[in-house]
Amino acid sequence: MSFLFDPAAPVAVPIVGQPELFPVRRVYCVGRNYAAHAIEMGHDPDREPPFFFQKNPDNIHLSGGWPYPPGTSDVHHEIELVVALRSGGVDIPVSEALDHVFGYGVGLDMTRRDLQGEAKQLGRPWEVGKAFEHSAPMGGLTPSSRIGHPTSGAIWLEIDGQRRQEGDLGQLIWKVPETIAYLSGLFRLAPGDLIMTGTPSGVGPVSRGNVLRGHVDGLEDLIVNVV
Repeated sequence: MSFLFDPAAPVAVPIVGQPELFPVRRVYCVGRNYAAHAIEMGHDPDREPPFFFQKNPDNIHLSGGWPYPPGTSDVHHEIELVVALRSGGVDIPVSEALDHVFGYGVGLDMTRRDLQGEAKQLGRPWEVGKAFEHSAPMGGLTPSSRIGHPTSGAIWLEIDGQRRQEGDLGQLIWKVPETIAYLSGLFRLAPGDLIMTGTPSGVGPVSRGNVLRGHVDGLEDLIVNVV
């Protein structure tokens, strides 16, 4: 097989305590999956069906300074639990959903909020606000074989040592098994898929020079330096 030019290198996320890397196929994101965040974004927190958007695998940012993106003056942090799938399929039952999970990590859904807001007003897709370069900082994945499948536990984000976001995984509107099952009715899930499960309340802007620390109980913290 020959190519017109060299294909892009595969995207992979480190696994905590293992030399192997987790190859990424797709990145799905769940919108407004904590009631308090839905309220702060001006929406009804009632349990409506989940909705999804995607980031590109090469939006993942793993190390080094996080570059403040162009075209915006209002970049927001959104701390999230990341679910990594080892297998997939379609129409997965809720009762079998966790069998497809490899592990969990901490991620940030960085958002050009001003551009997202313009897209919402015009009824346009969100990619310009959500799927820009480096928009998914992510830490290492911890296998579920070590920690099980967390259903509760603190999730928070600090900026320069000050707590900005705080919640509990038990506050997820759509739990991880339900999210996997619902998503598999819309897409064929596969090994290498990541699901960013939504963010608690307290989202807000970041500035150059900020140091962000994201935490989910039982997982490796994520440290991001905005440059």
